Amino acid sequence: MHAFRSRLGGLAYGGDYNPEQWDRATWREDVRLMREAGVNLVSLGIFAWVAIEPEPGEYEFGWLDEVMDLLHEGGVSVNLATPTAVPPAWLTQLHPEVFPIMEDGRPLGLGSRQHFDHASPVYREYAANIVTRLAERYSFHPALAMWHVNNEYGPTSYSEAAADGFRRWLRRRYGDLDTLNAAWTTSFWGQVYTDWNQIEVANVMGVWMNPARRLDFRRFTSDSLLECYLAERDILRSFRDDIPVMTNLMSFYPHADYWRWAPEQDVAALDVYPDPGDSESHISTAFHYDMFRSLKNGQPWMVMEQAASAVNWRDVNLAKEPGRMRLGSLQALAHGSDSVMFFQWRAARGGVERFHSAMVPHSGPDSRTFREIADLGHELSLLAPVAGTTMRCADVAILFDWNGRWGLEDTGWLPRDDFDYGEIVLRHHRPLWKHHHTIDVVSPRSDLAPYKVLIIPNAYLIDDEGVAAVTEFARAGGTVVMSFFSGVVDECDRVRPDGYPGAFRHLIGAKIDEYWPARPGERFAVRFADGRTATASWWREDIHLETGTALARYADGPLAGRAAIVANAYGSGRVVYFSTLLDDAAFHAVLLDQIRMAGVTDPFPGLPAHVECTVREGGRNEYLFLLNHSPDVDVAVPLDRSGVDLLTGAAATEEITLAPLGAAVIQTTRVPDSAV
Repeated sequence: MHAFRSRLGGLAYGGDYNPEQWDRATWREDVRLMREAGVNLVSLGIFAWVAIEPEPGEYEFGWLDEVMDLLHEGGVSVNLATPTAVPPAWLTQLHPEVFPIMEDGRPLGLGSRQHFDHASPVYREYAANIVTRLAERYSFHPALAMWHVNNEYGPTSYSEAAADGFRRWLRRRYGDLDTLNAAWTTSFWGQVYTDWNQIEVANVMGVWMNPARRLDFRRFTSDSLLECYLAERDILRSFRDDIPVMTNLMSFYPHADYWRWAPEQDVAALDVYPDPGDSESHISTAFHYDMFRSLKNGQPWMVMEQAASAVNWRDVNLAKEPGRMRLGSLQALAHGSDSVMFFQWRAARGGVERFHSAMVPHSGPDSRTFREIADLGHELSLLAPVAGTTMRCADVAILFDWNGRWGLEDTGWLPRDDFDYGEIVLRHHRPLWKHHHTIDVVSPRSDLAPYKVLIIPNAYLIDDEGVAAVTEFARAGGTVVMSFFSGVVDECDRVRPDGYPGAFRHLIGAKIDEYWPARPGERFAVRFADGRTATASWWREDIHLETGTALARYADGPLAGRAAIVANAYGSGRVVYFSTLLDDAAFHAVLLDQIRMAGVTDPFPGLPAHVECTVREGGRNEYLFLLNHSPDVDVAVPLDRSGVDLLTGAAATEEITLAPLGAAVIQTTRVPDSAV
């Protein structure tokens, strides 16, 4: 990625460009406006399969040659896409089997996008053909800076091709039917398989489905989609291996295990669309940014799509108030991104996304949106030194596991079936963000040694390797904070022996006799050892202490006197277990207490919660990002260092004032130890 950054001369700035929707005169105006706005990278051709191959095997590259040349002449580099997210109508007419079959047994049909069956050999063959032709023609074009494979991978298919692929995947995973039958507990309800062809895709509606089969089908779907990506990536690399290859992924999207995908990409790339109607959307967005930074072990990542203003797919699509788009873009940089990219460059006149905002809106360049876009482009040029720098290693990590998520949300038949894994994770993240803690996101396979605190939100499903990693982390002196209904089943969704919480009984120092989901609206009291009280809801557990001690107990109801929060010393470390959903204030207080006890303090004490502070560093330079997310209040931020605000060029010494939605990026130079 160093050559990519050097080519751009700093941060990447631009958006999705769809010239096939416009005439040639507009192309020239586009390049002029891109230069005016400071754009240096566009994602080109994402939905252009039929424009490139209007009939089977007949290619029309003339228009794309012209656009590539125009962009190069204008100083704009290209992230050239493989257009395989949108099979042409001629392909689906010739081969209707390339349509994905939905869970209800019906084909998706033409008229949308992502209408391909990831398991279809026919789809894969035609996709490989067009990718090969693109690579042959453009691998050495001077405008090419990056390859963008497909777009927002994710369609699930329940076709016969998917069933065949699923069976092959199962053979590789289990080897023989005896092992599969044991893993799926098929002895229950007499579901034992005696032939691989008896196994179907997990799409039977309205029946009680084997949860292990459904879980494995989730894993297969993620791996099958990844096979599609790898096939295209490998074709591109076979022509030239020094051009970065990536695909754009989406926040908490459920159909792909990003931990398996990340090693196969040259850079992690995120599409992110915070809701302007949510006053705390920037907090959840910060988590997504931290997750994508963590996917590649802290290396710079990319925002590949965001909205210049409103989107088109919510019930009410609010515009971003002036300054909000700028602040959100700077927030991405503050969390390690090396790019600010948008969907889309020019607003479409028709189609589903005709009212989705763009860098050039329907009102043209003489508009608030474009003026903000151009101003941001100028500011990003001032931040060029930030490109390639990384964030400081965090002291706190949050576990996010797609397998655990699938087990919790998709297998069904749990004590309650309304778990929202993403919201559970964000609930653990919010108090950390409000106290200015940088966090990393980890998987059960991550190296946990650098961290002081590991937060585990509702790890219902975890395999033995993950259990061993968490156990070793605590034994070596780490603090583990764990939420209820964790450690219950293994990777095959089988309840672990020796009672709840199975895998973590030794860690929390207690056993759980029974789970007690709460009734709708039910509340119950919790009393701490110092006499403080709190309210809890949603879930309780009948805990019997072994080596652990109670930090708080249930104060009423049938579990009165039982532990609600357990603390246990383990090795050189400490484990704290929440058996219930505490009210926010109490939960935040306990969580932050545990973090402080682990030696992790607020790095910016005294600042209000709405001021975000992060540090990137590279060489001898540090870059302090200060972001004021309040739309109403000025904030005076005391500084413990002197430097220069790159956005204004002004010296920053003892204090800097941030306007509402204001920001500063302060560059300082570290003094080498030898000079002290």
